[in-house]
Amino acid sequence: MPFNENLISSALRGVSGSAIRDIFKLLNKPGMISFAGGNPSMRALEPDAVKAVACEAIDRYGAAILQYGATEGLPELRQRTAQYLSQTAGVRCTAENILPVQGSSQAFDLLLKALINPGDVVLCESPTFLGAIQAMRIYGARIIPMPTDEGGVIIDEAEVLVKKYRPKLMYVIPTFQNPTGRTLSGERRKALAIMAAKNGFVIAEDDPYRDLRYAGDALPSISSYDEEGWVVYMSSYSKYISPGLRVGAAAVPDAGLLRKMVIGKQSSDVHSPLLNQAIVAMYLEKGLLKPHLERICADYRHQLDAMLAALSAFPEGTVYTRPQGGLFVWARLPGEMNAQALLERAIEQNVAFVPGTHFYPDGGHENTLRLNFSMQEPAAIAEGMGRLGALIKDLKK
Repeated sequence: MPFNENLISSALRGVSGSAIRDIFKLLNKPGMISFAGGNPSMRALEPDAVKAVACEAIDRYGAAILQYGATEGLPELRQRTAQYLSQTAGVRCTAENILPVQGSSQAFDLLLKALINPGDVVLCESPTFLGAIQAMRIYGARIIPMPTDEGGVIIDEAEVLVKKYRPKLMYVIPTFQNPTGRTLSGERRKALAIMAAKNGFVIAEDDPYRDLRYAGDALPSISSYDEEGWVVYMSSYSKYISPGLRVGAAAVPDAGLLRKMVIGKQSSDVHSPLLNQAIVAMYLEKGLLKPHLERICADYRHQLDAMLAALSAFPEGTVYTRPQGGLFVWARLPGEMNAQALLERAIEQNVAFVPGTHFYPDGGHENTLRLNFSMQEPAAIAEGMGRLGALIKDLKK
């Protein structure tokens, strides 16, 4: 049957593919230095440790771990995750509030499925994670961007938008935000929690980078200020242990909303793979996560330092963030320089990144770009950023 656009659902007809995934097709080119992805470093992955834990999990659970399981998830993972989130992020949760999911992206998808009708308003940071933008569009949400600065969401501006649009949901990445690397300040976290309770909307707090901190002090989660159950905290073990395991968790304080998300998951994948859940649960049980994070954060700090050092030598007028953690640096090119045109030239020089326009719900901002440092060693970062800086100087002439 020849492809016919009219056969495609209205939900997907206007949604393009991920710009990052499209760029990934170029990365097999020999010698390519990529700053385009958001993957953890290959050296941050520990196949021997995961293999040992997996074998121990199979020995402990036997054939049962290879069977179907409850959509609500493996009890041991729910308990360990609740302890971890409450201790490290101040999330108000118990095991009964935890829903294991396949990455925090699935948590947001299930939340949208449970809450959003076509035309319902969702507020989000601008720029924000492009995967979240795609998901909101698929569910027909009316996306309203919230202005941000170095401290994250600007509260006064958000209050104006809340009063004007009466949103059902707000999506926020509070820590080392994707794509900017910025962190929402402590007082603004509390203000958002109060705003949600006062106006009756749900906050989706997407926090998958929280423990990738290389400097400064950790801040309490938005959820820690939530006294009435308006904040759904979404976390993931992808950036910490393994993205391939696809294990994350949603802490959902409202039992009714949690039940609807469980029903939504039943029709998506029945349940997250039990073996993968058991691997993560035992990884936490054995106390492996803390020393692992300490090791990989030390490496990432050197990589971030290498990228910031290279950016300091970029042409005058280049502006960029200086994050204290996470995986990304955000840059704005001098003047009206176009990042897409720069990318086309950069690929010829075996360098890749993601133009920033894709992270804005309304597009525009063509002179911005996102740079990932976790997949390259410091020497490669220096080399690739040197090529990029030279291209910017050439285009600026």
